[in-house]
Amino acid sequence: MKVKRWSALGVRISELARQAGTTPRALRYYEEQGLLRPARLASGYRYYEPQAVGTVRHIQLLLSAGLNTTAIAEILPCIPDDVTVLAPTCPELLDALAVERNRITTSIDRLAAARAVLDRLIQAGSGARDQP
Repeated sequence: MKVKRWSALGVRISELARQAGTTPRALRYYEEQGLLRPARLASGYRYYEPQAVGTVRHIQLLLSAGLNTTAIAEILPCIPDDVTVLAPTCPELLDALAVERNRITTSIDRLAAARAVLDRLIQAGSGARDQP
């Protein structure tokens, strides 16, 4: 009976980590940064609402884009919980988001240029290896 009641409240940290493809340590870090706000049972255990999986995935995506947790804390409230595509709804963040997008585009361009150099080196090296 207790298990059913627990699941009605939400999931524990280990289950959220499993569902979101991350670690409990990362979830605790997100909590420290104010990105997640789990409820607490009288025993002190954390539990997370079902929508926390989507929130964690948004956090991971934004972190992978190079945003820091301060920026993510501002952006998260502007992301609708019921969609999987990030759709900011706070117009006051659009300028800052455009700056971040430009920074990411610049990084992508630099990485593509580095890949092209490596491709040429590999191709040149492969040709030299094939010659007697």
